[in-house]
Amino acid sequence: MAYGYPFYYAYLKYVAVALVVASLPILALIVLKLFQKFTVGRCRSMVCLVGKTILVTGGTSGLGFQTAIVLASRGARVILADNVDGTKARDKIIEKTHNKNVVFKLLDFASLSSVRKFAKDINETEDRLDVLINNAAASSADNKHTDDQLHKTMQINHFGPFLLTHLLTDLLKKSAPSRIIFVSSASAFVSDLTTDNLNYPSGHPVSLYRSFLLYGNSKLCNIISANGFAERLKDSGVVSNSLHPGMVNVDVSLKSVRFIGLNSLFKVLRAVVLFAYGKNVEEGAQTILHLALCNKLKDVTGKHFWDCRMFPTPPGTWNKKFADAIWDKSEELVGLKPEEKLKAE
Repeated sequence: MAYGYPFYYAYLKYVAVALVVASLPILALIVLKLFQKFTVGRCRSMVCLVGKTILVTGGTSGLGFQTAIVLASRGARVILADNVDGTKARDKIIEKTHNKNVVFKLLDFASLSSVRKFAKDINETEDRLDVLINNAAASSADNKHTDDQLHKTMQINHFGPFLLTHLLTDLLKKSAPSRIIFVSSASAFVSDLTTDNLNYPSGHPVSLYRSFLLYGNSKLCNIISANGFAERLKDSGVVSNSLHPGMVNVDVSLKSVRFIGLNSLFKVLRAVVLFAYGKNVEEGAQTILHLALCNKLKDVTGKHFWDCRMFPTPPGTWNKKFADAIWDKSEELVGLKPEEKLKAE
């Protein structure tokens, strides 16, 4: 005992300070989570969709599935498009919403011939198309190319939707007022896109960092595409916008790290980040629904949205000459015919 205090008193003070310091990151995560919950965007539209037809790519799971449920519950004819059997997803939506006007059609964005076959079917069997939601996405850390000689991630995320939207433009015009929605990502702000690496060369090594850049490049292309369609379809009654749904608890990013053996580490980091700032699929679908339903956006085109609010686009979209070069190169790589191309206003 010194100065009237037990000898362990000083140690208790250090332990108390250590506990406070150790708890600060946890408290910060809790505060961040509360901030995220209170600021998450919400679709406030109450619009009825009876008589409307809406196509959702990647509609059998994740954000697409959640979006499709809400649209079906409003009475829309919903077309689920995916590269996996969507029978169970379709049946589940019908069971939950009692809307039997939900169909599934096979669409594989990794095959341009599949995209053309799908678009032909839609154009021949559907009388109208009020909303096209380009939601399907993928991410991979390898450097696989498809039979179309296109990088697989870029083809699924950009080239496929780019071609599909072109092929459905006439039906969208016929159904005007109609909407095109591209589901992008905050990853678009982390990219190194050029016309030379738009289709990443085969045989080049792909690191984890490069795989993130490739994904970011594809998501930047989504915004460039949305803006490009907005410009080329001006005054046609078709609006085109893009969005970032937020950090949503889906498995798109997880596929990349499985390939390089970082699955467990990524799961831990992902769990922490998702707890702090992540959304569930119901929250993540809100901005998609906002762009599809909100009456106030019927004439809004060429804009980008986060949490149901307009948000600045990445710097890569600011240079019109660059955006037009990416558009022209994309036309070339997907093999658009002269009559399928859209002219800029």
